[in-house]
Amino acid sequence: MKSVAALLLVGMLILWTELPAGSAWSCPPVRFHCMMQNPPNHCYTDRHCPRFKKCCPSFCGRRCISNPSLPPL
Repeated sequence: MKSVAALLLVGMLILWTELPAGSAWSCPPVRFHCMMQNPPNHCYTDRHCPRFKKCCPSFCGRRCISNPSLPPL
């Protein structure tokens, strides 16, 4: 019984660490893609981006973008 509780606790901790920090919005759709085979990525996860930005696929590679529904600061 204790091992089941420990496994549940470890699973919840793993899921908690994978949650994005304060980013409830999703990336906008990409309608066109560049013709490069391996476009450069400026980020790989949201943790590589500054605060309030999200790592999203863009026209050519992944970039950190701001929430499009918020006005700029």
